[in-house]
Amino acid sequence: MTEAPHPDALPPVPVDPTDLAEGSEAVRFEHFFRDAEAAAETPLAWALQSRTALIDALRGLFSGPRAHVQLRLWCFMELATQPQARLSRDEVNRLFHMLLPEALETALKRLRDIGLLAWDATAQDYHLPALAQQVHGLLASLTTPPAHAEEDEMASLLAHVAGAQQLGLVNANQLKHLHAQLARLHDEFAEAIASGSESRLRAAQPRFDRALDLVDRAGQALTALIRAEHDDPRLEREARAIGQEQARLLAMASQFTRALQQADRQRVTLGSTGLTTSDVRLWLQRHPALDTLLGEALSLPVRTVLVSQHDLIDVAEGEFERDRPPAGLADGLPPPAAAASGSLETLSLPAELGNLIDRLSQWQSAGDASRPLHEAVLGGRFAQAAYRMQLMPLLGDAQAQNLKGLTGDLARSPWRWRFEASQIEPKDEAVALISEGFLTPLGSSASAAEATPDAAATDTETSP
Repeated sequence: MTEAPHPDALPPVPVDPTDLAEGSEAVRFEHFFRDAEAAAETPLAWALQSRTALIDALRGLFSGPRAHVQLRLWCFMELATQPQARLSRDEVNRLFHMLLPEALETALKRLRDIGLLAWDATAQDYHLPALAQQVHGLLASLTTPPAHAEEDEMASLLAHVAGAQQLGLVNANQLKHLHAQLARLHDEFAEAIASGSESRLRAAQPRFDRALDLVDRAGQALTALIRAEHDDPRLEREARAIGQEQARLLAMASQFTRALQQADRQRVTLGSTGLTTSDVRLWLQRHPALDTLLGEALSLPVRTVLVSQHDLIDVAEGEFERDRPPAGLADGLPPPAAAASGSLETLSLPAELGNLIDRLSQWQSAGDASRPLHEAVLGGRFAQAAYRMQLMPLLGDAQAQNLKGLTGDLARSPWRWRFEASQIEPKDEAVALISEGFLTPLGSSASAAEATPDAAATDTETSP
């Protein structure tokens, strides 16, 4: 059953399908619709249809090669920012004295042709018509260098809405654009949190903080829009939708914090060098050729296998189900048996800490007044020497002296250490260069002039 046409409906305009191709001047906007009247039914399409003069001006301004477009934009924005209402041709020539005469004449002619610049033959001067003021209002953001290029779209939308609210000129289309942008930002940040990737979270955090700052600054205008009484129901509906989207974006701040804390908990410190798994991951990401790290360790080339997260989850679930014993086959407890003898292994501090305490005790018993610092640090591999160097700040530490165990014993040792502003080359196989320093027992004259070390460590690990 087919609906009968309305008696007042206009007949469809016959258009050749070949005329709908891009570049054809005979086609009109309503020709792209199944029903020509539908072009005026949507508010956005109607608004664009009523701004044909502005669209034609933008077409003429931005058509052609990029260099010509940039020249026209520069000339137009310079003319629009002049404080004079009218400019003579001599003033225009002085304003654009750095341009070639042919280039200036070409740009001015295009601006006159598209209605962005008017020439008064009677007064012999130029002036900007009302259409030029509208175009300048649209392109004013181009004159400001972006401080945060990735948030330009958010800042411009919020600025337009906040400014229009102060002037009472806000409309539903502006709010719909802002609502869509807030929704897109929320989805992008939600995907970053759901990914669990530390690098992606770190990359998204500055943009998220910037978005929260912009939303907070425009919060007064958005709140006024929500609380104001509007004659247009669409305006009130979009204002409330923006308020809900703003609340969702603000609520995501705690989720971002928890995701970053989770990434910090998963970071592992590798040994006593201070390197973490995040440092290794970042170094591997920036390495130009990962295959060269293996060198000639393998005779066969390495084939990269990429597995998605969903595949990993499926494999893990399959393994759990396969290893789960079937119901009803559980046996009783095994018969009693004597426990086998064994040893309990517990974590202990490195042996270098105890050896350092013994060495300081021997020097104290021998009555030495002062000893070079490298005699207490060097010995063994580079990692062992670096570990002993990191233990030096514990000597005389007030908080560490209250600890029990070897750490407290080292802090309570009657020795103090200091660095000199020089370096020496010790005769050691693992260390090529070390800061010069001295260990002085308490009560000696040298310990009274003890200097606080800034930053010193062993450098240049050599191969054994």
